[in-house]
Amino acid sequence: MQITNIISQLRTTDLAASIAFYTRQLGFTLEFQYEDFYAGVRAGGQIVHLKLVDEADPTIAYVDHGEHFHLYLETDDVVAVADRLKRAGVRFEKDVHETAWETREFVIKDDQGHTLYFGQQQ
Repeated sequence: MQITNIISQLRTTDLAASIAFYTRQLGFTLEFQYEDFYAGVRAGGQIVHLKLVDEADPTIAYVDHGEHFHLYLETDDVVAVADRLKRAGVRFEKDVHETAWETREFVIKDDQGHTLYFGQQQ
């Protein structure tokens, strides 16, 4: 047996708005949509699933309080990605910065409040 991919799932109270955020603002592509309930968005070889729920994701407050993240997206040019997202109107929680663990990172939130880190190894 070989695992070929790992797919994360984020909960959303507005599937259309979340699809728009990930495709229009972040530049992902819509991989699939199942009715008005479930969708997958693709970034390169990775897919994130979006699931419609009735109430806001309860992990958002936990992640905020503990300085955790929902998704960590690695890139080979974090500055270029940050510049593109700023031009797309994405609000930054933390701009590009150097870390003690030798990465360059920035932090944003999606339309639902999920914390997304973008990072580049140095």
